[in-house]
Amino acid sequence: MSGQAGFFDAEERLRWLSASGDPLERLLAVVEFEAFRAELEAALPRADRSRGGRPPYDAVLMFRVLVLQALYTLSDEQTEYQLRDRLSFMRFAGLALHDAVPDAKTIWLYREQLTRAGALARLFARFDAMLAERGFLAMGGQIVDATVVEARRPRLSKEEKATLRDGGIPEGWSKARTRQIDRDGRWTIERGRKATPPKGGAQRQAAEIAVPMFGYKNHLGIDRGHGFIRRFSVTHAARHDGSQLGAVLDVNNTASGVWADTAYRSRANVELLDRRGLVPEFQRAKPRGRPMPAHISRGNATRARVRSLVEHVFATEKRRMGLVVRSIGLVRATARITLANLAYNMRRLVWIEGRGAPA
Repeated sequence: MSGQAGFFDAEERLRWLSASGDPLERLLAVVEFEAFRAELEAALPRADRSRGGRPPYDAVLMFRVLVLQALYTLSDEQTEYQLRDRLSFMRFAGLALHDAVPDAKTIWLYREQLTRAGALARLFARFDAMLAERGFLAMGGQIVDATVVEARRPRLSKEEKATLRDGGIPEGWSKARTRQIDRDGRWTIERGRKATPPKGGAQRQAAEIAVPMFGYKNHLGIDRGHGFIRRFSVTHAARHDGSQLGAVLDVNNTASGVWADTAYRSRANVELLDRRGLVPEFQRAKPRGRPMPAHISRGNATRARVRSLVEHVFATEKRRMGLVVRSIGLVRATARITLANLAYNMRRLVWIEGRGAPA
């Protein structure tokens, strides 16, 4: 009787979650996860059932687990715990109370198999095609930008850092240390707004806020019409933003405008856009040693209102989703960021269909 009572108690709790507006249930209703099955099964190795053992977990079920992990930036161990602890997570993944829950090692192996097969980029592209099929075409022009995604900071000497930058392995490193240190990530300085002196205080030059960060960079392009991530590229954190313009341009966008900050303004990038029939809407830098001309300031302000849309993407991924890179190496970092970009687009679709109009 106690087991039966527990079952009915779970059903009652799930009804309460639904009545309270479970966002994961809404995501299940909006996103057709079965549409990913063919791509998932093609990327996964077929299990040899002749040797017996527990059958593998369903491919779509495991993909939902990865989406959960990306939505909340959970480690493999935390994902296993939450699947066992939270009814909303179990329902989203398609697990019943009596079902076995995939453990941390199974989750890691599944993601690793998709990564090695190069399937995650194809899954992202598949969802982009699904958006187009539902009428969410890339339109209104595109906005490109990049942000640093932090990874675990290695403690290295200056000599070790220099050796790694040159593509080598420091002398004396064991195989274990070589595997444990992220040799693909890089340090960079993220600059913020200048801190102005307090009113009434001594007049001094405003200091620019500069924060050292280690990790990778998520270069992306969104469409101005709906705000979906349409193209992206992942590099180490020190890569210049403007070098990835070609990688994040979406040829399917129905409009020609391309909005970006001053980092993208170069002769090569302007010529690239000209060859593709696109119009650069790049910010202009302040002339050195001279005040900003009024007409350029007005133009920058107009473009900034459009460019601000991309900040919503970064704020959602880095604040609400808590995106960080816990893995080691560019390949696995790309996998994590790809899943985060895909999960963002799914959340965005839920919001648009719930509101009836994009932001």
